Amino acid sequence: MDKFRIFAPTRCSQSDNTGIKDWKENDRPREKSILNGIQTLSDTELLAILIGSGSREQNAVELGRSILGAAGNKLTNLSRMSYKELCGIKGVGKAKAVTIMTAFEIGRRRRMEEAPARERLCKSSQLAETFIPMLADLPHEEFWILLLNNANHCLAKIKISQGGVHQTSVDPKIIFKEALQHLATGIVLCHNHPSGNLTPSKHDTELTHRIIEGANALSIRVLDHIIVAGENYYSFAEEGILF
Repeated sequence: MDKFRIFAPTRCSQSDNTGIKDWKENDRPREKSILNGIQTLSDTELLAILIGSGSREQNAVELGRSILGAAGNKLTNLSRMSYKELCGIKGVGKAKAVTIMTAFEIGRRRRMEEAPARERLCKSSQLAETFIPMLADLPHEEFWILLLNNANHCLAKIKISQGGVHQTSVDPKIIFKEALQHLATGIVLCHNHPSGNLTPSKHDTELTHRIIEGANALSIRVLDHIIVAGENYYSFAEEGILF
């Protein structure tokens, strides 16, 4: 089990290899966070505290720097790294990989709790704010539906499929089955583009139209199709191509 240690900040004038007992108290990340607030710590310092210890070749600060470097020095990229990718970084074992993934999952769930809980979902921006916390950081595509009643109150939020980096298979029959079981009168479609490209593909457009045709036969409205790419979104309804 990794032993918890505290390490000096990345830009500290002292060497990273200096013993923790030799550091000034206000240079130690834990003490620094207590004195000045956790927000004063750098990404490297936060990651060093999170992983708890370094490796034989690197202390926690150096290892944290290496981990961030492998993610292009972007926390968003780090949040999308798989267990296998994290374990592929020298000095990161199973426990550290799971710890990093756990931290980002807690953050994701916190964002989901903070997603706007409105009684009536009428605008595309409201719908996007419902899905972005769930899908923004995923490294693969997922397809979800939001089922609504006549008053546009949310009845259920359901994941229909999960795929790879570029596409996920969707069976419209599963969507209609869920809508009928929940007695929904409205459906909102949503999927993410891990590539960051907001433009709907030909497949996205064709699938949307097939679902609309089937929904019309069941007297169910398709209110929108939202594409999430990071913190941004594309709305079929806002673009006027929902028909």
